[in-house]
Amino acid sequence: MLFVMDMGNTCITLGVYDKDELILTARLSTDRGRTEDQYAVELHNVLALHGLDGVAFQGAIIGSVVPGLNYAMTRAVELAIGVKPLVVGSGIKTGLNIKIDDPAQTGADLVCGGVAALAKYPMPCLIFDLGTATTITVLDENGAFVGGSITAGIGISLDALAGRTAQLPHVSLKNPGKVIGKNTVDCMKSGLIHGTASMMDGMADRMEEELGTPVTLIATGGRAGEVIPYCKRNFLLDNDLLLDGLRIIYEKNQKK
Repeated sequence: MLFVMDMGNTCITLGVYDKDELILTARLSTDRGRTEDQYAVELHNVLALHGLDGVAFQGAIIGSVVPGLNYAMTRAVELAIGVKPLVVGSGIKTGLNIKIDDPAQTGADLVCGGVAALAKYPMPCLIFDLGTATTITVLDENGAFVGGSITAGIGISLDALAGRTAQLPHVSLKNPGKVIGKNTVDCMKSGLIHGTASMMDGMADRMEEELGTPVTLIATGGRAGEVIPYCKRNFLLDNDLLLDGLRIIYEKNQKK
C-alpha cells in the first residue's frame, strides 16, 4: 500500500493506493497551529474509520505548498503509519521538463498535476486547479511545463467580498441560477460561479491561441465540480489528478 498526501493552504487531501488503484480519499483542514502528534492522531483515525489502520504501508509521499507544516506533517505520517515519507521538492525525480525562468519556484501541486496529466492525457494540455488559488498549468505538445497563470480562488474572492464590504454576506455557491441575478445573493453567485466559468473559457481560448494548436482541458481542485458545468468549453474533471501525480512520482523514485 502507498500513502499519498496533497497538502494545500486550505485543505489536506489524503489517498491510499493498492498498486495503481486509489482505494481511499479523505480530507482534513489545513491548520498551521496543530502539532505533529495532533495530526498523527487525525491520520490514524481516518485510516481506522475506513478499516485501514492495520495495513502495512510500503511507502508514503507528500506534496506540499505549506512549507511551514512540512516537518510536522512528515513526522505525523511517520508516527501514524510507520513509514518516513518522501516530500516533493529538490532532488526528487519527476520526469517533468520544467521550462520556466526559475524551475525551483514551481509549486509541488503544479508539478504533481503536470506529471499526472502527462501520463493520462493527450498533449498539449491546460490544467485548471480550482483550490485556494486558481492556477493554470500549460504543458506543450512535448509535455514540457512552459508556464501558466495564477489568480485568486473562489473562496478567497468570496471572503474578500463579505469581509471588505458592508452589505454583502457570505453565501452558498450551490445552484447559481441565471447569469443575470435578481437579488444580492444570486448576483454574488453569478459573479463567482459564472464569472469563474467565463474566465476559464476565456483563458483557454487565449492560451490555445498563443500555443497555436488545440489543447486538452483538465479541471481539478475542490471547486472544479461546481464550476465546469457552466463552462462552454469541454473540461475533463479529474478530482484525483494530484494524488495520481504523487503516486507516479513516488514510483519514479524507487530503486529498481
